[in-house]
Amino acid sequence: MRIAMISEHASPLATLGGEDSGGQNVYVAELARRLGAMGHQMDIFTRRDRKLLPEVVTFANGVRVVNLPAGPARKTPKDALFPFMAEFRDEFYRFAEEETAAYDLVHANFWMSGWVACEAKRDLGLPFAQTFHALGEIKKREQGDADTSPPERKAAELRILEKVELVLATCPAEVEELIELYDADPSRLSIVPCGVDTRVFRPVNRKEARTALGLPDRPTVVYIGRLVQRKGVDTLVRAFALLPRHLGAQLVIVGGEPGDSAETQRLSALACELGITECVTFAGSRPQHDLHRYYGAADAAVSVPHYEPFGMTPLEMMACATPVVGSRVGGIKTSVVDGKTGYLVPPRDPEALAGRLMRLLSDPALRDRMGQAGRRRIEEHYTWERVAALAAANFAEVAAFRASRTA
Repeated sequence: MRIAMISEHASPLATLGGEDSGGQNVYVAELARRLGAMGHQMDIFTRRDRKLLPEVVTFANGVRVVNLPAGPARKTPKDALFPFMAEFRDEFYRFAEEETAAYDLVHANFWMSGWVACEAKRDLGLPFAQTFHALGEIKKREQGDADTSPPERKAAELRILEKVELVLATCPAEVEELIELYDADPSRLSIVPCGVDTRVFRPVNRKEARTALGLPDRPTVVYIGRLVQRKGVDTLVRAFALLPRHLGAQLVIVGGEPGDSAETQRLSALACELGITECVTFAGSRPQHDLHRYYGAADAAVSVPHYEPFGMTPLEMMACATPVVGSRVGGIKTSVVDGKTGYLVPPRDPEALAGRLMRLLSDPALRDRMGQAGRRRIEEHYTWERVAALAAANFAEVAAFRASRTA
């Protein structure tokens, strides 16, 4: 199949860890890479956010990134991009019309890409699949007045659900939300989870990992991810302060840049207020190829966001055979098996989190058992190869709509 993958703000070429660069960038890059390896022709359309970016960049075997002009050629918050989507649409049409072979379908990622896909279905007759990555109604519910989504979002999401051939929901919780909040047609919903690269994220010797990272060989709790308030890192800092001092534990926070953001400063001030500054390390942003060592150095890894559409970092933790303590929200409550691959706790609950961390830090056999169970779960359900095979089967169904119309 020849697939146009649209991801207006999340480019596979972006550096991870910024406010608007994270799980969606990884999803688009890894899914396209695996589909390309399967023999499909993939073009990823994204917004040009740097002046010197060429229009077409070869990304992997069978995969190109197409950087389209749409608004200023600079970093722009994703919630400010909707006014430029008509330009993005027109540039997509131009590129598609200049190509010698037609696309079989569009795979839209995020609601603004879905808006473009709706337009392309109307004007070019292209069927499309949609991955939302996040839903506006959930964001509004969780963030309230802090939600910066443009007012057009809800109407665009409803239009997508009316026009789409198939929605690729990432977890059962998303299916429930689409039906309850958007009255989505269940027959158009299919579950295709996110995945993890098991060659990059792999088990390593814990002591050797600590030595390589320059960390003391003592009980270690790790967080890896973006430093934004909804990720609940303050809950982790408060929970860590409740752990008995005799454990001698350390907390390592990987993400952002030390001292250069309001959230980093807020968390650092909180650690100081709680009297645990000497136990907390802000490691800043680290390259992907180093992250498995941080997970490997940990006795427990934590992901306790206030809400999370899917949550890719728990997959990375389990792939590294590290037990997880995660929030009972979104996709995390499906990927993490409570009591087997880690523990699930309510969001914003430092006491519950501290209790589970204490349990893990006090029981090496339990940690090892959960870590091994997590790795097995990843190998059985969450490799990118398995995810790509599921996606390809769904895309074949979508492409059949165009074939039936042109027969």
